[in-house]
Amino acid sequence: MMARPLPIAPPPTDWLHAYRGKTVAVTGAAGFLGGCLVNRLAAIDCRILLVTRTAPLPWDDVVSADVVFHFAAQTSNVAAAENPDRDFAANVAPLRQLLESCRRLRRRPTVLFAGTVTQSGIPSRLPVDEDALDQPVTIYDEHKLIAEGDLKTASSAGVVFGATLRLANVYGPGAHGRNKDRDILNRMIAAAVRGEPLTIYGAGECVRDYLFVDDVIDAFLMAAVHPERVTGRHYVIGSGRGTTIRQAFELVAARVEALTGRRVPVISVAPPFPLSAIEQRHFVADPSRFSAATGWRPAWSLSDGIDRTIEACTCA
Repeated sequence: MMARPLPIAPPPTDWLHAYRGKTVAVTGAAGFLGGCLVNRLAAIDCRILLVTRTAPLPWDDVVSADVVFHFAAQTSNVAAAENPDRDFAANVAPLRQLLESCRRLRRRPTVLFAGTVTQSGIPSRLPVDEDALDQPVTIYDEHKLIAEGDLKTASSAGVVFGATLRLANVYGPGAHGRNKDRDILNRMIAAAVRGEPLTIYGAGECVRDYLFVDDVIDAFLMAAVHPERVTGRHYVIGSGRGTTIRQAFELVAARVEALTGRRVPVISVAPPFPLSAIEQRHFVADPSRFSAATGWRPAWSLSDGIDRTIEACTCA
């Protein structure tokens, strides 16, 4: 017997105020997503527990929160392939420790986990929704899928209210770009602002779904307002619009020229190493189920998001 579909949730007008008086834990609080979420909550009268590598908290303290946003992760495919054990320790073990504390202390927080759309592997059709068969092709994605499975199992057992938001290509102010295989669009924006040419491997015809960070933060915050609607599930989160890598880079060059007067070329180069299959995929998200469950809609166009990121780079 098929589960009855949830009714469509209207966008709540006061959803951010639902955090007033709550305790919110953010792991990876010094990172891109964690830092942006903490900044968003700063204006709300809530208690925020910041969990970072330099200032860790015992998991027993973390799970005392009403909501846990679990962003702490190792995000490089290259690093995961070079040291799978270290990647497991970063991307699987912490969530298991968190869930074990919940079981032992009989705490039932809402846990929102940051996944990635690449967990399902190479798409067989576009756009991609939650029905896509999971066939991860990298160690990093295998580990993210294991952690997601642990969260689903714990949610089904009533240990937590848990859900995973699998994110498309996130960009925007605050991305560090420390890993060469991550934050590519941010890296190109920063390069263009510096007057450096933008380089594309090959023709740049692979399609991506670029998602502005403010939309990502909204998605996580709105999901936690509706724990009963999202628990035990994973969702594909993206803009729903496909853009080739070349189109995105050319848009960056055009917007930097319009805003700064500085013109930079977009050039094709041969990759310095063989590209993996996951890097050569096409991807567009279908976030309609998440929208129906929470009322979330992506609000930022790619052009406006690039402009906002350029502004942040020029003001830094």
